Formats: sequence, structure tokens, C-alpha cells
Amino acid sequence: MAVMIKWLLRVAGAVVVLALVAVLVAYMLLSRSLPEYDKRLTVRGLDAPLEIVRDNANVPHVFGTKDTDVFFGLGYAHAQDRLWQMMTMRRTVQGRLSEVFGTRTVKIDSTLRRFDLYNLARQSVAAQDAQTLAALKAYSDGVNARITEINQDALGRGAPEQFLFNAPIAPWQPADSIALIKLMAVQLSGHLDNEVTFARASLALDDPARLDDIMPLAPGSGIAALPEYASLFPGAEFRHAQAEPDLTGDPLSPFKRRAFAGASNAFAAAPSRSAAGGTLLANDPHLGFSAPNIWYLARLELQSGGVIGGTIPGIPVILTGRSARLGWGVTSSYLDDQDVFIEELNPDNTNEYRTPDGWKSFRTSRSIIEIKDADPVTLTLRWTDNGPVLPGSHYNLSEVTPPGHVASVAWTALSGEDTTMTSAMGLMRAQTVQQAIDLSRLYIAPSQNLTLVGQDTIALRLIGAMPRRSARHESEGRMPSRGWLPENRWQGMLPFAANPEFVAPKGGILGNTNNKVVDRPFPMHVSYLWGDTQRVHRWRRLMQGRAVHTRDSFIEAQLDTVSFTARSILPLIGADLWFTGEAAPEGTPERLRERALTMLADWNGEMNEHLPEPLIYAAWMRALMDRLIRDDLGPLSREFDHPDPVFIERVFRDVDGASAWCDVKQSAAQETCSDVSRMALDDALIWIEERYGTSLESLRWGDAHQATHDHQVLGEVPLLRYFVNIRQSTSGGDNTLLRGRTRGGEGPDPFQNVHGAGFRGVYDFADPDSSVFIIATGQSGHFLSRHYDDLAQLWRRGEYIPMSLDPDLARAASVGVTVLAPRAE
Repeated sequence: MAVMIKWLLRVAGAVVVLALVAVLVAYMLLSRSLPEYDKRLTVRGLDAPLEIVRDNANVPHVFGTKDTDVFFGLGYAHAQDRLWQMMTMRRTVQGRLSEVFGTRTVKIDSTLRRFDLYNLARQSVAAQDAQTLAALKAYSDGVNARITEINQDALGRGAPEQFLFNAPIAPWQPADSIALIKLMAVQLSGHLDNEVTFARASLALDDPARLDDIMPLAPGSGIAALPEYASLFPGAEFRHAQAEPDLTGDPLSPFKRRAFAGASNAFAAAPSRSAAGGTLLANDPHLGFSAPNIWYLARLELQSGGVIGGTIPGIPVILTGRSARLGWGVTSSYLDDQDVFIEELNPDNTNEYRTPDGWKSFRTSRSIIEIKDADPVTLTLRWTDNGPVLPGSHYNLSEVTPPGHVASVAWTALSGEDTTMTSAMGLMRAQTVQQAIDLSRLYIAPSQNLTLVGQDTIALRLIGAMPRRSARHESEGRMPSRGWLPENRWQGMLPFAANPEFVAPKGGILGNTNNKVVDRPFPMHVSYLWGDTQRVHRWRRLMQGRAVHTRDSFIEAQLDTVSFTARSILPLIGADLWFTGEAAPEGTPERLRERALTMLADWNGEMNEHLPEPLIYAAWMRALMDRLIRDDLGPLSREFDHPDPVFIERVFRDVDGASAWCDVKQSAAQETCSDVSRMALDDALIWIEERYGTSLESLRWGDAHQATHDHQVLGEVPLLRYFVNIRQSTSGGDNTLLRGRTRGGEGPDPFQNVHGAGFRGVYDFADPDSSVFIIATGQSGHFLSRHYDDLAQLWRRGEYIPMSLDPDLARAASVGVTVLAPRAE
């Protein structure tokens, strides 16, 4: 027995030693790809030495003798810190993820191949001006210099992920950067999904009038009556399709539901509304969270002056930031830049589709998707005059496509002469607000609201191509339309002068929270879908609450967590529940409801992570939305998994008979809205009790509202996920200025914070060096780097780092200086 124990101990000891050796070897291999920032390197492609000074937050400050050298340095810095992210994004837009990730991503690849975005980006290279082409070429050379260094010095394949996935790295090209802008357009688009959902709701509802409730317009002027979707295709039978894999659920997918189709805040003050007498600008673009964050901070010292702010690795542009004389910020404009068309097939030849001039052959091509550990798949890509033909699984298009038809999409991003990159490059060199506006003429997609501040004025301009539609369009772009009718087809683009513009407003304050910006009749309306009807009310109050503003008051507004929605909706849905009825015995559901209502009655609507009331409120709203729509919409109700405050207000105010939603169709009784509200609150409390216990006072919103900065491919790997995922308790919610969009859905964590401000910047032109910014994780994409998450806690606490163009401040306590020198040929 003693001998057996001795051998068991020896075996156990050997296993432990082998495990430690394996861990050490793995760490050694993975750490080889950690960038070294303090070094001198000779590279090809430079005319003179350049410096990359990494300040104490690891923000690269790039100094060169000419602009092309500076862009070379930015490419090298991006590749040092975010090479895996860049290569994954490039594979995504190329439709080549399956070469690395196997069958998991075939649906994503096949859909992106149909859009053909990468080939359109290659065509667009020739449309750029000479200065932009030179910058793109230099940037690509910088990226490739880092790739060459990795290969020559065996630097761990450049990223830890490269050891787990065999993903050969091709040289970077100018077209790759243009393609990534088109990929951003995919992530920010919501109209295709919205049109299909509108049509599905039209088919599902017994009363067509209820469409105005469940998919309401942003408050403002009304819209002319639309036809029922089924009436556009007389005699057609629409079938509920078998459930397809949801492309929006995969972390690698760029396709997002309309609830996550981009959001942001940007606001500016003129000198007359600034305490220090200079213009002010705040900007916080909202995108899905990930680790590393999509944003990367950088400073470029161009011949026209220094620029600093947020970049996206792979795109050599400061997308939001400032120079010495100009600041710029972006928000999603929600321009209706997509239309879905239902194309009729020729029953005698399905290779043809109907046009206003008769039958016409599809433009076709073949594309082969290589799949890791599986046979390749060959696709036949088809295009109509309106745009590419999409698979029926994409956003459930099959459910609104009658037999004998296919769906295509028109989209401004499908341009082979896309000069968006030239516009963005020019913006960094602009010296005045008017110069920036003039340069935005070349901007195509994705459409944005560009907020500008100069030395003495402020402006907001919608940038991006606006489709020209006929006033006789049968659906006004709100739902799919018949592609063969000439009045439904796009008629080119509107002139640049049609884009809404606001320059030097009399009140001295302007801003955008994705709210409705203009109230013009169709077809000059801009959009029927807007990203915000709620945050703007709180923003307006904060802006009007002060005669003059400061950098700190703008920071306070950017971090505000008071929910206008909670303050306005709770009195409506609880009007007949508060302080009514007899006192209930302790331990009963009625007593629990009384406690919850008492807590909410004393609450000011602040979505603070340490408070219990936000969780009670959010769970109540979620249960209420489900109670109101599930019996009417059935499975389609899953598409409306975020409570819509405008819908709920219509129902409880009985606008145009909207209270009909409160009655449960399947029950014999006539339920009132008060009944449904009470039942929804009980549902919410039961869910809270099962998940968090019955002690309502000890609940914390932050326990449920955790920011999920998860690694896209390693975030679900057991054990490893604890090293690569960044989770944080956060304040805010769906409708607060400090926006923390919740996951929604029926999963176990519906209130996780999955979408918000990955970048925040506040610029004060009375004292530009006092300007500040922050990103949500860290500069590095290497999970063994201390810069992987070193900014995360600052971001969570609402803190910032300085945004200075002073070279001496950048060098002070820098984490390293990289000198790139030209190599003698």
C-alpha cells in the first residue's frame, strides 16, 4: 500500500510539473508577440526617420518629416497593438472567416459575399485623390513593416490568437482600409431589418391600425396611410419559415438588429454659451462592446498640424477628435439609406427577373468559400438593377417574400466610387468649420451626423449620400416594395444641399442623441426610423439648465444616468397601483408588490449601479412589453425584446385605440391596462426573486447591468475566458445619456450592458490641452499586456485621460519611444 501511495504521489507530482512546464512554454510563446515600444528599427518604405512616442496611457504620438511617413507610423502602431483585430475585420468584410473558424461562420461569409463589399472597395481605390492614395499606401507599408518584423524575428506570429487559429496574414493593401469603412456601414445599418420587421408585423396583426403602435414614428408630424403589406401581392401566400441560425447572435457577425444599429451623443456650445469663452464639444459614439475595444487612441503630427482622437485599427483616420483649431464628433444619422425590393422571377426562366421594361437576366458570378476542415461551398451571386439578391434567411426575408420572388437591397454603401476615405482624410487637415462642411460633400457611407466646433462657431451637418425617391413610392421606404415598379426604384442621389445643416444656432447650443433632426415630408424626410426619442429630453434639460457651460458640465452631461423614460412612464403604468387596496400580510406577493411600488415612488429615475430601483423598473418594463405583445404577435414578439417607451405611452394613454393591446385575445375576460401592468409587475418580481432573492432593498442594478467587453473568439473558451473577457458593474441604461444598452431577449442575463460608449471625448477650445478622452478597455489587443485593460476602470468610473498636442507632455513618463528609420537598399 505504501508503495502504491508513493507511486501515486510521484505520478501526481509529475503531472503538476508537466502542467507547470506547459503553462510556462505557452506563456513564453504567447508573450513573444508582446510589442516592444522602446526600440529602433530600420524598415523599407520610409524617406526619413520617424518617432512613435507612447505616452503613459500607451497612446502613440507619431512624428515624421512628411505626412506619408506619419501614416506609415500609424500603420505600424495599429499593427503592433491590434493586428489580430485588423485581420479578423478584413476577413469579415472579405467573407473569408470560414477559412479560419470553419462551418460556424459560413452563413456570415455567404451573406457578405453577396454584398460584394470588398470588390467594391477595390474599385473605389481609383476614386480617391492623390493625397489620400499616398496616405493609404504609406499606411499599408507601415502595417506590412510590422508583419515583416514579426516573420523575421519570430515574434509569436504577431498575436496570441495566431497560435490557436491558423490564420495566414496577407500583406495589407489600400483597398483593405476602404473595405473596413464599408464594414462599419454594415454594423451601423438598421433599415433593412426594420423594413422586414414592419412587413412581418403587418402580416401578423389582425388590425392593421395597430402597426402605428408597435412600430411608432418618432413624435412629430404623421405619415400618409400605407398599404397593408399583403395587398401589394394579391393572392400570394406568405409562409412562416423554419427558424434559421441568427446571424446577429455570433460575436463575429457584423450584422446587428435594429436595436443595436449604432447610436451616439454629440453636443457643442458656442463661445457665447461657454464660461471660458471658447467653443466646447463632447462626443461618445456607441457601438457593441468587445475586448479589445473597437476604438484606438492616436495622435498624428501632420504638416497641417497635430490631430488627436479615436481611430479604428485598419482605418488611417482620426474619426472623432480635434486639431488645434477644429473639433469633430460623429453620431449615427439614421438616414434611410437602404431599401428592400421584392423581385418577381420569370416563371418560364428563373434566371430572369421583372423590370419596368420587361424580363431581364440577373447579373451573376460565382464565389467559392473555403472552409476549414470541410468541403468548400460554391455560391452563385446574383444582382438586379436595384442591388444584390439576398438569402431568405437574412433578417427573415423569406417570411415576406412570396413564392416566385426573391429579395434584393439597394444601399448607398454599395458604391464602387466611394470617396468617403478622401472626405475623412481631408477633415483631419481642415482648419475651419466651413472647410470641414465642404469636404463632407465627398462622404458616401455610412451616413453620420457630423458635429463641428471651430474657434468661434459650431455646426451640425448630416453627411452621406441621400437616396432620391419618388413621391409616389408605394411604401415610402418603410417596408419592402415591388422592384419592377419605376416609382419604387431609386432615382440617383439627392444633391448635397439637401442634407440637413445647422450652423451657428441662435441659442449657442446644438447636439444630437440620434433623435429626429428634421421634420420634412417624404421624400425629403431623411428617415422614419430614429435611434432616440428619450435621451434627447434629458439632454435638452441639462443644456438649458445652465446659462453657460464648461468642460466639466459637458462631462457631467456625458455621464448622466437619470432616465427621462423612467420618470415619464412609471406614473402612467402605475397610476392605478400606487397606494391602493388594503395592506397585505408579510410574505405574500401583494406585500412584495407594495414594497416595490413604494421604492419606485421615492426613486428619482437615476440608473445608478448601486441602487435596487433600476433593476425593479427594468424588469417591470420588460415583463410589461412581453405581456402586451406576445398574444398579438406570437413568435414575432421576440423581435421586440426591448421595451419601446413610445409604444407603451400610446397604449396607456389609449392613443387611437392603442389600449386594445392590453386585452389578452385568448382569454374570455376583458383585461384592462391596469390589470396587465399589475400582472407584469408580479412577473418581474417573481423573476427577481428566482434570480436575486426576495430582499428588494439589497438588489444592485450593477449586478445585472454588467458591461460585457468579451473577446470575439476566445470569450467563450473555458478558463481562458477569465483572462480575455472584461466585465464591469455599470450605471446607465437603454435610455440614459450614459447609455448602457441591455442585451434583451429571453436569456438568463437580459440586462447585461452590451452596447455603449466605447470612446468618450470632451474638447475645450478655450484651453485645448485641458481636453480629455477615454476608451473602454485599453490600447493593446494582447491579453497578456498591461495595456489590455488598463483604461477599463477609468472608463467605468467616468474618468478620462488628457488629450494634449504638447510633445513634451507626451514624452513625460512615456512607456517607450519607437524610432523607425529607412533601411539602406
